[in-house]
Amino acid sequence: MNQMRSLSYGDSLNIVLHEPEIPGNTGSVGRLCVGLDATLTLIEPLGYSLDDRYLKRAGLDYWPYLKWRVMPDWSAFQDAAGPEARVFMFTTKTDKPYTSAEYRKGDFLVFGKETKGLPESLRADNAERCLTLPMFGPIRSLNLAMSVGVVAYEAMRQITDGFA
Repeated sequence: MNQMRSLSYGDSLNIVLHEPEIPGNTGSVGRLCVGLDATLTLIEPLGYSLDDRYLKRAGLDYWPYLKWRVMPDWSAFQDAAGPEARVFMFTTKTDKPYTSAEYRKGDFLVFGKETKGLPESLRADNAERCLTLPMFGPIRSLNLAMSVGVVAYEAMRQITDGFA
């Protein structure tokens, strides 16, 4: 898989997976990004190889169309995104719903690893930008790819003025 290196984050919605662990989730999110013309950033360490067959299977034949990059750590991501970046963090550790944000092109939607979510330090540094997907049943969290899909479609609904 060839990752595109000359991306312009300001031109699209940006999905960021911080230390993802499950290749099928990343493959599904990559496929979603192609469908929304969004950019995907993966922040290492990854819990799998980018050559993983489950990653490829979930992404199907859409990977050649995906705008994506891999960052070695959070600091490198911040440098690439720039100081003016609008970053939204998604966590179960807040009560503020994802629908309360006003999304726009160039925003970054950051999701944590499947087993632990985002590190406390990232949540603390971005507390005013932490959002959640409300849940009413007896579960701790939703599947990562599902969560990304819910939030990304709400962001695109706003960005495109109701998908117009």
